[in-house]
Amino acid sequence: MMLHPELLRAARTAPGPLLRATALLTAVTAGHIAQAGLLAVALADIAGGRTHRLPVLLGAVAGVLLLRALLTWSQRVVAAGAGARIRAGLRDELIVQLGRLGPAYSTTARAGALRATIVDGVEGVNTYLARYLPQFAVVVVVTPVLLVWIAVLNVWVAALLTVAVVLALFLPRLWDRALADRGKRHWDSYEDLAADYLEALQQMPTLRANGAVRRKRAALEDRSHNLHRAIVAKLRVSLIDTALTDLAIQAGTLGAVLLACASAATGRATGTASYLLLMLASESFRPLRDLSREWHAGYVGLSAADSITELRTARPAVGDTGTLAPAWPVAPALSFAGVRFSYSGAERPALDGVEFECPAGRTTALVGPSGAGKSTLLALLQRHHDPDAGAVLIGGVDVRELSQAALRRTIAVVSQDVYLFAASIADNLRLADPDATEDRLVTACRDAGIHDEIAALPDGYATVLGERGATLSGGQRQRLALARALLCDAPVLVLDEVTSAVDENREHLITQALRRAAQGRTCLVIAHRLASVRHADQIVVLDRGRVDAVGDHEALAVAGGVYAALATADRSD
Repeated sequence: MMLHPELLRAARTAPGPLLRATALLTAVTAGHIAQAGLLAVALADIAGGRTHRLPVLLGAVAGVLLLRALLTWSQRVVAAGAGARIRAGLRDELIVQLGRLGPAYSTTARAGALRATIVDGVEGVNTYLARYLPQFAVVVVVTPVLLVWIAVLNVWVAALLTVAVVLALFLPRLWDRALADRGKRHWDSYEDLAADYLEALQQMPTLRANGAVRRKRAALEDRSHNLHRAIVAKLRVSLIDTALTDLAIQAGTLGAVLLACASAATGRATGTASYLLLMLASESFRPLRDLSREWHAGYVGLSAADSITELRTARPAVGDTGTLAPAWPVAPALSFAGVRFSYSGAERPALDGVEFECPAGRTTALVGPSGAGKSTLLALLQRHHDPDAGAVLIGGVDVRELSQAALRRTIAVVSQDVYLFAASIADNLRLADPDATEDRLVTACRDAGIHDEIAALPDGYATVLGERGATLSGGQRQRLALARALLCDAPVLVLDEVTSAVDENREHLITQALRRAAQGRTCLVIAHRLASVRHADQIVVLDRGRVDAVGDHEALAVAGGVYAALATADRSD
């Protein structure tokens, strides 16, 4: 008998179906009680030698059985529908929350653990809400009514059964804290194992290339053993709960039978009343037995509830506090005004007084050694974080004043890590614009320099890609991602290390595509290798979180400093 506020909150998404499921379950329980009453009368008649009513009574029992079967089927259908509705609503809420939290959260959380919470945890919530909660309501409503009925027949039997019911309900609660602790350890162990397995699957080529498959297998075995130990520890406490509940039920039933027999033997109860007492004594514990069974089935939901609560209530690094949603008739300029930012726990700021402007409709390249602050600057532009000091402006408007939706419409990003889904090429492109026509897809792909290669595929734009676009080369994935960004038709285009993982030939193709894509847009190109940014109208050099120099390629190359060192290293590569 454990009620978790997070799970009760989830139940509010489907109050009608849950109430109907509870009402039907109550009717099923009433069918059991009616059957018990009819059998008690039949047994009393048989014991008294009265058989003239037996056909009617047995027919009534058959009718009750048939009706109860129909009610049970209906209840399970309604409960399954309620559970499906709750699952869908809760998963949608968690997915939306993940989108709201953004990369600042997802980059620190393990994908496998999040998957376990959203998939397996929510599945466990379904069992808890669709089965355990209605049964709990039946215990609360039906059991007191049965005890009152029994008290009318025999107050001592009712008193004994009441004590047994109270013990069955509340004696196991002494172990609730221990069970909750072990349940949390079980779920944490399960999340760790799920995260490690997903990571191993995703990185199998790396594991094989480094001869680390055996070591990873040993680590996974340790995780699996940890999960096994956590499950056994939880079961030890859980079985105490079951044993105490069964002990109270068995003791209460035995005591009620003895008292009922004593009443019958002394003549204080009629035969019908005695049989009815015996039947009702058993039925008074049926809701408790069913509750214990459903409790074990739904305990995964309880174990996962804390993880669901943690995800649902997590606060994003930045709130969607902006209200402006300007329309940009022409591409706006980007400005970084005295930007300072430090990551939590860092010894020095990632950005320290960064100040420069990306002219409207022009291409600005941002270069610098690893750790210079390029990716941090991009994160601030997309408002994954807010600067500690200074401001990031688009068209003279602080990004903190823009709504998140307006900011996403303004900036299209192509990152170094391209993610393509296991879907058709057309579906992957339409992530940017679900209503894009075939002509727009083709135009975007032509501008990105990928159309001819798509057209050469047997199914063209209907070709289904492997997971993460594994059936394409690195250069093809980058250009497809660029085409997707062009479909956004955003006035600002940001390109983050898009040529870092391709060879020179593919780099040349991507660079040509980028130059076409940049036309009419304010373009910010972040690069480590300089070959792809020499064409830029302006190059900003970052070093250790500060602006080292600003200029074009020729001027910076002869000026020496950080850029000249990067150019020398680039040529030696």
